Amino acid sequence: MTQQTAGRRVVTNIALSLDGHYAAPRDPRDMSWVMPYAHTDVARDHLTSLWEPATTALLGRVNAEGFLGFWPTVIGAEGADPRDEGFAKWLVDADKVVLSATLGEAPWERTTIVDKPTAEVVEGLKAAEGGDILVLSSASVIKALLAADLVDRLAMTIFPVFLGGGPRLFDDGLPAGRWTLAGQAAGEHGTLALVYDRIR
Repeated sequence: MTQQTAGRRVVTNIALSLDGHYAAPRDPRDMSWVMPYAHTDVARDHLTSLWEPATTALLGRVNAEGFLGFWPTVIGAEGADPRDEGFAKWLVDADKVVLSATLGEAPWERTTIVDKPTAEVVEGLKAAEGGDILVLSSASVIKALLAADLVDRLAMTIFPVFLGGGPRLFDDGLPAGRWTLAGQAAGEHGTLALVYDRIR
């Protein structure tokens, strides 16, 4: 039986290749392998279901620069999908916490820069009022939260491509635990969206 998590949920979302990698082997910042699949209905609906109950976005510095450099430009763009525009508006308006040891001040509105261990930051966020805490594709943050067993909802989009190498999300030595399937959807091009809730 699934036990409800008290307080705010920590929800993580990431794209994975069919062979289990979140980035290509030669250039971890190259996300071109994601693009053919990211614009599908299943991927858009999946992301919408995650951001709607969330009030805080948690990102690493690299992802913050990528997300906050691109998504605000979608607002009002000609031909933009309403789901993309909805996410972009949410991202701009949401409270954002960026984990970084190098950024001195935030170049984005409603953003706090924090140089502390990931688990400590999330424990503080969970103790505060608000909706879900959504970790957007920041693998280093997600890996730290998995290692600390602080992920309440694990969301993934699986794209039907082999990268043939590169970093993996699930390292050996993670805390043992059980998860229950909370959502699943298959879409165009073989894209698969999966959502698992931690059983505690």
